[in-house]
Amino acid sequence: TGPMSLECLGNLLRITLSAEYFENKYLSLFVIDHSGTAWELDEAMAAQCGYAVTYTTWRSIEFRASALSCHSHLEKDVFTVTIQIKASHTPDMSNATTHLKSASCHYGPWSPRELVCESNYMEVSVRREIPQTIKDFIQDEPEDWTLVFPEAKAEEASIWQIVFHQPEEKRALLVSNAWSAGYGLNTTGSRVLLRVPYTAAQVQLVEDQGITFSVLRSSTLYKYQWVILMLDTAVACPVDGVDYTNKTITWTVPKYIPPLSAGVTSFKDVLVEAGVDRHKLSAKEMASRKYVLLNELKAITMKIPIGAEGGYYKTSVSNGQLGVKYTINLFLEHQWEDNKWRLTKHIIIKEIETPFQQAEVAITNNLNLSVRLMNVTVGTFLPDVELVNLTIEGVAVAVPEAVQHGYLIHRTRYANGSKAYVIEVPLDAPSVKKEYMREDMRAYTLNVTLTFITYPSIEAFVIPVTVLSAVKDAVLPSGRGFCDGRNLHLIITHGNVDQNWLPFISDWHLTQEAAQKYNYILRDNGTHLAISVPFLSPHVSYEGFHTSAIKASFYLTLKDGITLAQRRDFSVSCIFSPSELIQCLPNGTVIITAIKLVGGEDLDTALLVLRDRQCKPSLVTEKTATFKFNVNTCGTSRKFNSTTMTYENEVLYFRPGNDTPIYQLKFLCSYAVKQTADVQYESKKNPPPSIKPGFGCLALSLKLFKEKSYSEPYQESEYPVVKYLREALYFEVELLQPKDARLDLNLDDCWATNSQSQDSLPQWHILIHGCENNKDSYRTVFHKVNYSLRVKFPQHLKRFEVRMFSFVQDTSLLQE
Repeated sequence: TGPMSLECLGNLLRITLSAEYFENKYLSLFVIDHSGTAWELDEAMAAQCGYAVTYTTWRSIEFRASALSCHSHLEKDVFTVTIQIKASHTPDMSNATTHLKSASCHYGPWSPRELVCESNYMEVSVRREIPQTIKDFIQDEPEDWTLVFPEAKAEEASIWQIVFHQPEEKRALLVSNAWSAGYGLNTTGSRVLLRVPYTAAQVQLVEDQGITFSVLRSSTLYKYQWVILMLDTAVACPVDGVDYTNKTITWTVPKYIPPLSAGVTSFKDVLVEAGVDRHKLSAKEMASRKYVLLNELKAITMKIPIGAEGGYYKTSVSNGQLGVKYTINLFLEHQWEDNKWRLTKHIIIKEIETPFQQAEVAITNNLNLSVRLMNVTVGTFLPDVELVNLTIEGVAVAVPEAVQHGYLIHRTRYANGSKAYVIEVPLDAPSVKKEYMREDMRAYTLNVTLTFITYPSIEAFVIPVTVLSAVKDAVLPSGRGFCDGRNLHLIITHGNVDQNWLPFISDWHLTQEAAQKYNYILRDNGTHLAISVPFLSPHVSYEGFHTSAIKASFYLTLKDGITLAQRRDFSVSCIFSPSELIQCLPNGTVIITAIKLVGGEDLDTALLVLRDRQCKPSLVTEKTATFKFNVNTCGTSRKFNSTTMTYENEVLYFRPGNDTPIYQLKFLCSYAVKQTADVQYESKKNPPPSIKPGFGCLALSLKLFKEKSYSEPYQESEYPVVKYLREALYFEVELLQPKDARLDLNLDDCWATNSQSQDSLPQWHILIHGCENNKDSYRTVFHKVNYSLRVKFPQHLKRFEVRMFSFVQDTSLLQE
């Protein structure tokens, strides 16, 4: 219980650090010697002094110490180890908490030779036996080894040299030099110990029965009084021998390998035991786990099913891909007797890790429509995985900050220790892409990349999460159309799927600039899209032409702004009078507009002619051709009766080389004949023009228009009109009656008042004698009036622009 737990495992002490307590902390480990000095543990010191630090199941940390480790205290087969752990939340170890743990374990009896193969070092300890003749020797004079061999220690018994047996030579090192080279040497009252890191320079790789061993052949020389004694301190540990077939781990360890059996002529097995995590397993326990332990003539073999009890899976990353490896910490104890050592105990600790196996991550979307929430579960993962950040729309966001982007992250733990991550995102979050699918369906797509870290290896991997939810909540745009006699109007009410849809007329994108080019009106206030087009427009289709009616249609398509896929079609159709196509002016001028009908797409309007084929159109568009001519020209025929004179002509279209027209539009103009008179013609010079004053009734109108194009006046229902200071007002004065082309309208005086009465005071003159008021800060601007379908007599209209102002006296606003 608590942050640490301990366990005595034969000649090893194990202290396990609690994963829950030390999680997310920086650690420093120290070993305390007999004097109380703390020695910080690093990899080199651990291998030299008989310590091992490993990570066990997922995030627990395991510290192991040999009974003969450097700073253990051995007394009467009881060894004591004291460690100190410092834990901090910062790498500089500031504000670290300190934990001290001292543990004692009993171990015995010792075998004459004991070999330990740890994860980071090899260890051999042999019994130090003194011949009886030397024990009985009586020394006359005190020892003075330092005079003969200054390198030797003055103790009664101490290691003097170690001799390495290399294939090419023998090499001797003094104790101090061997220690500097990373070897661990120690003596007790009864034993001599040599500890060898696997990385030591004199270590050799030797193969026996196809298995590679890490081997060090050595002899250790130590002095006893005046006598030099030599011990065989050879050590060998297997470094491979593991095979993975048919979902089974097979670990093979040869017996009696040559480096450990030099000079031996007979062998006898005494004990073969195996287990997991240094715990020996009985035959019954092994059978329940489906382990197999075979003690054969030349080798010991263990077979472990991958995934069996006793091991665990841990997360692994290979080339950015997520996977798992099965890990199991096996140990084997082999004791045998021979004619040289009598009894040898060989303990092998072997951490086996299976090859990388790629793993798939399940992503589940549990949509909660009642609260419009995407609930995405990612996993499961092993406990050694931690989610560290999310990449949302290209921006990396730490998990605690994800809530600021509308993401709620939950971690779900299961009974077996595994876990999953649950991400909750509102459907209306900005990072959730909304896309119209069909009918009333919308697709909500969540694209987020999750970055994970594995512990303790600190390997990173990413999992892209793309989740699509189809929801029946699409509101399509709807439209209504109407006509006002001269224009076709289409008003589209936006839905919730067309924010990025664009208006098209066939394949032509209708923008504000494009609309202005054709005098169309295009407005979008966010909730409604309004389009108005004149009856005679290039994008209006004509069909059902009769003497009393023409059907005109305008078609609009909304397309996806990205893919340009067709999303929704709208149209408005109205019946117009054919009289809109013709103007019969009193002066005998006829203006006729011919239109291309649906089905006649190959007709070239520029090639339309009148009866006199020399009479060609004066204005041509893709769908219309306008002719302007006098009734006495272009092959026009006349008919009389008692009250009217009728002029008739035709617009014709001929295919090249064919005199039969394929298009024929007959039109006529009728003029009333009020009286007849005999006219005597006499040629004389025309008198100079003169203007004579006269009196009569004139019908005039004054209108305020919305834009400079003078295409849409304010209606009565829109008054009063609200304008801001200096905002432009567009006025039009029109002569309504009489409709006489010989008349010109000229404005004399025009003034503004502070009330609806034209005679009220104060007044401000906008025009004086037909000119702008030169006292105005913003002069009145006249606009030219051109001929159009609405304006048959440009001379009957005057247009001018005035800047909005208010009446003031001194600095006070005057009100009625």
